[in-house]
Amino acid sequence: MILETKNVFVTGAGGFIGSHLVEKLLSMGCKVTAFVHYNSFNRWGWIDSLSHEKRNSIRIFTGDIRDPNGVRNAMKGAEVVFHLAALIGIPYSYHSPDTYVDTNIKGTLNILQAARDIGVQKIIHTSTSEVYGTAQFVPITEDHPVNPQSPYAATKSGADFLAITFYRSFETPVSVIRPFNTYGPRQSARAVIPTIITQILKERKKIKLGDLSPTRDLNYVGDTVQGFIRAAEVEGSIGKVIHLGTGVEISIGDLAMKIAGLMGREISIESSDERKRPENSEVERLLADNSRAHEILAWKPAWNLEEGLMETIKWFLMKENQSLYKTDIYNI
Repeated sequence: MILETKNVFVTGAGGFIGSHLVEKLLSMGCKVTAFVHYNSFNRWGWIDSLSHEKRNSIRIFTGDIRDPNGVRNAMKGAEVVFHLAALIGIPYSYHSPDTYVDTNIKGTLNILQAARDIGVQKIIHTSTSEVYGTAQFVPITEDHPVNPQSPYAATKSGADFLAITFYRSFETPVSVIRPFNTYGPRQSARAVIPTIITQILKERKKIKLGDLSPTRDLNYVGDTVQGFIRAAEVEGSIGKVIHLGTGVEISIGDLAMKIAGLMGREISIESSDERKRPENSEVERLLADNSRAHEILAWKPAWNLEEGLMETIKWFLMKENQSLYKTDIYNI
């Protein structure tokens, strides 16, 4: 499929990955409708940070992914759908699991039902490596058992299975793209890399983190976005679950020290109980096998960890970006 000139619908467009995806789609010449969460302040998330020219090129639809009628109205005329809207904070899912069911499962069902009724040509559904829980073998292939360890991961698993069953039951042209931990400019402070960077920028010698031993496979946002684009373009992705990951892991403790080194700072780390997951909920190890993405999408990471971290740090060094983060408050 050639995406240029297509009518493309992006949910979660005001979020971290979604806003980067919107920018990329605009640069390709797509006609983009950005579905952003309604609020009385008329704020569009990170879409607000784009240039005036880019914002004027986007059709903005404010709504709620939980509302089937609103979703169906917003999607009219869409040819390709990128579904990124979700509640993603793992700690908050312990506090308000009902909201995660409504948003992540029911919201996905609304997208699938509307897409089936409208007859869209392709749906890219966003999954997460968290659905696997702690790795039972590495590298993790797409055949690894799904074993969610948090309410967030459970709802994302449910959404994934819905997407795949719509393909099997109704031949809905859906692909499930499963990024491992994505990072980069605009990521929220609930994620570990912004947490580390912003604490260091506050001149703190001792930074607070949760467990330091878990390992993660970290994917720069530009690579994740390119994976989404390739999944939409390639016919062979339909009905498949496909990983986007680097095949390299690093522990949270080592990651913090690496970031400090790149920023030229010396730090110590305090492992705070407040920031730890419940004992049986912590995912100890995630490491991707990305061979399916390479074979089907001709995708592989273009950024290594050091390059991606430097690009992220540069963004956070800008005072106007730092001002958007409340670094004195632990963001669940």
